[in-house]
Amino acid sequence: MEAQSLVALPVVLALELSPGDTPSHRTLSRDEAAELAALVAADLHTLVPQVDEARLALAGALFDAVELLRPGFPVWGTLDELARRVPRGHLENVVAFGTHEGRMPAQPLEPEAAFADGPMRLLPMSLLVPEALAETLSERLEVELVGRGEAGERTADWLMRTLGVRLEHARYLSRNDLLALTCVQYEHVNLAPLWSLLEAALLTPYRDETTMSARGLGLRYHEGTVEVQSPSEWLGTQGDDVAQRAHDLAGIVFELRQYAALLDAHHLPLALPGATPTHGYLLETLDAADARYGAPSLHAHEAAGLGVVAVTVAQRGEGGQARVLAHGYPLHPKALGPLVSALADQYDIAPDLHALGRILLDGQGRLGAPSEPLH
Repeated sequence: MEAQSLVALPVVLALELSPGDTPSHRTLSRDEAAELAALVAADLHTLVPQVDEARLALAGALFDAVELLRPGFPVWGTLDELARRVPRGHLENVVAFGTHEGRMPAQPLEPEAAFADGPMRLLPMSLLVPEALAETLSERLEVELVGRGEAGERTADWLMRTLGVRLEHARYLSRNDLLALTCVQYEHVNLAPLWSLLEAALLTPYRDETTMSARGLGLRYHEGTVEVQSPSEWLGTQGDDVAQRAHDLAGIVFELRQYAALLDAHHLPLALPGATPTHGYLLETLDAADARYGAPSLHAHEAAGLGVVAVTVAQRGEGGQARVLAHGYPLHPKALGPLVSALADQYDIAPDLHALGRILLDGQGRLGAPSEPLH
C-alpha cells in the first residue's frame, strides 16, 4: 500500500460530556493513544469490516469544532502527513499519535486552552485507504456512522476512566457529519449567514460567496478573507430617524463582534473590502488631513453595554464643522488600544481619545464628530 496511492477519509470521535464535566487532560500520552486506537479500530471493524483494508491514524487530542473546521483542515492534514511516514505493519496498520514529554508531535495537533471548556470534545482520526477502495468505503462510512455510529462499550468506558468524565454519548462521525452538525448549531443561534461564508472557505475556497447578516450587513468570502461592508456605509442606507439609526448602529457592531469572534476562532480573517486584515479591529480611511485646518482629533462613540463601538478621526473644517477623515471599529475589548495607536500613527497625532458618551451622528445621520473646539 504505497503512501502516494492512499486517499484520506477524515473521521472524528465526538464525546458529548455530562453537564459540568471537563476532561482531566486535553491530550493523551503515546501509550494511551495507542490503547484508544486499538479500541477504535475494533469499533470501526464492527461497523464497516472493509476498514481493515485501510490504515487508521488517530490523534490523541481533544478539540473543539472551531479548531477542526479551519481552512485547509490543518489538524487532519497534519495527522495524514504523519501517518503516511509510518511504515506499513506497525500495530497491525493502526497508528496513533500522543504526547512525548508533554508535547504532541506537531503543533497543529495541540488543542488550544481557549476552546477547552465546550460540552463536546472531538478526537480526530483518518482512514488512509487505497484509491480503488476510497469511494466505496467513504459511502459505507457515511451510511453506517449516521445510522449506528455509537462507540463500543469498552471504548466509552476507557474514555471515561482515562479522562475522568461521564459521557452522555460517544459516537463516530464523518467530517461531513461534523460539518452538518455545526451548520445546524450556527443556524440555531441565528448565524446561518456566517456558516455560508465558513462553508465556502472550507469546501470551495476558490469560489466567492456573498451573503447578508441578520441585521442587513453585507458580507463576502473572497480569496481566503471575509470582506464586510463598513458600518458607516451601512448606516447611509438606513431610514431618517437619527435616534433609531444610532440604536441600529450599536446593534450592527454587536453582531459584527459576534461574527469576528467566530471567524477568528476558525482562523478566517475579516476585513473591509480591499483592505488588509488587521487583528481585532476594522479601519476605514475616508480622507487625508488638510493642513489648512486644525490637527485631527480622536473621538469615541459609545453605546450602553458595548463600550466604544467606533472611533472617528476628524478635523474642524470650514465654518467650524467637523471634517471626518476615518472611522475605526474595535471588535473586541483589547483591540481599542491598538486601533487608537494605528489611527494616531496614521495621522501623526497624539493617541488622546475624547469620549462622546454616545453615538454622535451628523445632520445627514452619518458618524460624525463635535463641531465645537475641544477643551
